[in-house]
Order: sequence, then structure tokens, then C-alpha cells
Amino acid sequence: MDAFQAKLVAAATGSMATSLSMTPFDVVKTRLQTQPKEPLFSRPPLNKCCQPPHIQCVRNISSLARPLEEVVCVYDHGILRRERVNGFLDAIRHIWRHEGIRGLWKGAGTSLLIGVPSSTVYMLTYDHLLRNVFPHFISSPTFVPLAAGITARTAITTALSPLELIRTNLQSTPKSPDQPHTLPSVLRSIGMVVRRQGVLFLWRGLGPTLWRDVPFSGIYWAGYEGWKRYFESRGQGGAYVAFACGAISGTTASLLTSPFDVLKTRRQALLMAGTIPSQARGTISLCLRIVRTEGMAALFAGVWPRTAKIAPACGIMIACFEGIGKLLVKKD
Repeated sequence: MDAFQAKLVAAATGSMATSLSMTPFDVVKTRLQTQPKEPLFSRPPLNKCCQPPHIQCVRNISSLARPLEEVVCVYDHGILRRERVNGFLDAIRHIWRHEGIRGLWKGAGTSLLIGVPSSTVYMLTYDHLLRNVFPHFISSPTFVPLAAGITARTAITTALSPLELIRTNLQSTPKSPDQPHTLPSVLRSIGMVVRRQGVLFLWRGLGPTLWRDVPFSGIYWAGYEGWKRYFESRGQGGAYVAFACGAISGTTASLLTSPFDVLKTRRQALLMAGTIPSQARGTISLCLRIVRTEGMAALFAGVWPRTAKIAPACGIMIACFEGIGKLLVKKD
């Protein structure tokens, strides 16, 4: 098998393994980022639900979610218990309870549809730019992977933005119990909006996505190649080193770009819900509105499930690309 075919198989294998194993983290992250902000309630009577009498008390992260401005809270034996999901493990527990194990893999098919071709093309594009294009223009070993990663990610993200819009809305918190998110329902909703607003609606939210993905790719690849050179200078290499370098660099990039991920998720979810306020239509204005109404911490909602997903995902992807690719070339 020649080098290109080996890299193609390795990238496809890595992206498939990553998409299937990391989807639950993506679902939890998206739910945490799209659940309603917690309003201030006056003290209710003991054991009284804060919801209106005709609405059942349920957690807003489940498929029985309430509209955007409502949150359940109950006084139980004198203790205020707000029915709002707090953190990664709490989110997993209640998605599982209300939606079953399938709820944690909601959007997995779309993730495969997006992830396998996009990651495969992205890795091959990056590898080509890294080895054959940018070394002719840039001499710095740090800036070559940074430029290659930014260029490859910009092109792939722009091309696949409509599929990302579908996946985000499939995984987001539903608005009502009788309107659970399914692929047909999301596609119908998108089709209706496209007929009203035009095909360019499919690329709404591309700005925040680029704000997230482009810096992430630059930081990740510059870090990965730097760590790889560090280990190679000490005589260490192989798939396990690639995994470690990818996980370390992915964690760093994830933490630094988390606010952009929140802005991208919020914008795409609000666009489909039709509730985006006029004063928050731009990326910067949306960011300022979130900080003003929910606090700075809201920009880091879902940061731990996102990082818990990205660290092993980056490690798995690059370890497969480096390890399987070299193995297939050697066998030939």
C-alpha cells in the first residue's frame, strides 16, 4: 500500500473510532451549553414545584425539557433543590435516566456522516500543506504546522458548516416534551427556515465556528509538532507518543477556545429556535449578552465534557494516523 492510501485508511479509521467513542461527551457538552439559564425565584412554599401547576416537574436537560426561560426547583424538607443539571456526571446520570443509553449517542449517525469524511480530508490536507506547501514559504518549524492547521481547518469547516448545524440542533436541549429532537424533525425545521430565509441560512453560525476551530487547530498542531520534536530528540516515538502529544495539545487548545465553542453552540441553537434577540446577532454582541445576563462562567459551560472528549479524541486520531499509517506502509 502506498503512502497516500495508508494515510487515507489510517485517517478514516481514527475518525470513525473517535466519532463513535466520543459522541456521549459531545451530547453532554451541547446540553450543558443550551440548557436554560437559572432565573431568580421568590421563596416558594415547602415541597412546591416552581413550575406552573399544569407542567410536570422534570429536569430541563432531558427530552422532557421546558422552554428556554423555565427551570424546575423544589423545596424538599426545607432545602431548595434546583432541578438544573450541574456538571458532567450529573448530566450523564439524568440523560441516561430520562432518555436511556441511546440518548447519550444522539446524533452519532450525523457525527459519523460529518466526522469520518471531514476528519479524513482534514488530516490529509494538513499533512500535504505541512510537508509540501508551507515549508517553501515559512522557515519556522513552529509556524509551519500552525499555518497548515489553520488553512486546512478553515476550508473543511466552511464546506461542512450545514452538517454541523444539523448535528448541533439534533443534540441540543429540546423545547418541549412533545417535540423531541429527531433527525427528520431537525431536517424539516431547517428546510422550513431555508425556504423563508434562503440557502445561506445553512452557513449561519459559521463565524463562531471558525472562531472556535481555526484558533484550536493552530494551537493544537503547533503544540503537537513541538511536543513530537521534544520526544523525538530524546529517542522516543511511536503511536503511544503520538497519543500523548495529541492529548496534551488537544487539552490546551480546548481550554483556550472553550468560550468560542459556547458561542457557536448557542448561536446555532437559538437560530433554529427562532429566539435569538436582535441585540445578540453578532458573535461579539452575543458574547457580551451572555456575560451580562449569565456571568463569565457561562462562557465555559461544558468545558470539562468538551475537554474530556477532545483530549482522548485528539490522541486516538493522531495515534491512528501515525501508527496505522506507518504500519500499512511497512507491510507493503
